[in-house]
Amino acid sequence: MTQIKICGLFRDEDVDYVNEAKPDMCGFIIDVPKSHRNVGAGQLLRLRKRLDAGIRPVGVFVNAPIGRIREIVQEGLIDMVQLHGAEDEAYIMELKKQIPIPVIKAFNIRSAKDTEKAAASLADLVLADNGGGTGKTFDWGLVRTLDRPFILAGGLNPDNVSEAVESLHPWAVDMSSGVETERIKDRQKILAAVAAVRG
Repeated sequence: MTQIKICGLFRDEDVDYVNEAKPDMCGFIIDVPKSHRNVGAGQLLRLRKRLDAGIRPVGVFVNAPIGRIREIVQEGLIDMVQLHGAEDEAYIMELKKQIPIPVIKAFNIRSAKDTEKAAASLADLVLADNGGGTGKTFDWGLVRTLDRPFILAGGLNPDNVSEAVESLHPWAVDMSSGVETERIKDRQKILAAVAAVRG
């Protein structure tokens, strides 16, 4: 069954909503000040303690120093790392040597060439996106040829996520702005999105 990730939690209430809805994973955007969903180390620790033990916390980073990611992993705050910047394959290779948890690399899919890059990545999982947090989908036809497990993101919401799952059979779906109202996580939308995937 396709797994579900709800990304961009930064308030106590956000964690309470996912604890109720029980997606498989949730994402915390760490040390990315330009994001309104950014969390710092102290906030991450508090939210992580509040999170249901059955939900895997994913740390989302943008061009972070590898040492910083390693510290957070060593503190036991996250179970997976998601890279959302310009990190290249050499960076991914070095990161994988230094941490014992899976690495996800996000790719903006605008052409078949982008799909080829994602297919060849050394990351444990790739995430197919349209650019991050815009609330818009991309041409799903471009990932039909992606011959590896992938996470589908970009414009997914309670109304279209079941169609995405049926059409593309991704390993997981990732939602953030699609389960928000006025840039804040919406309990009903999170519950509806999880129900839509799980039927």
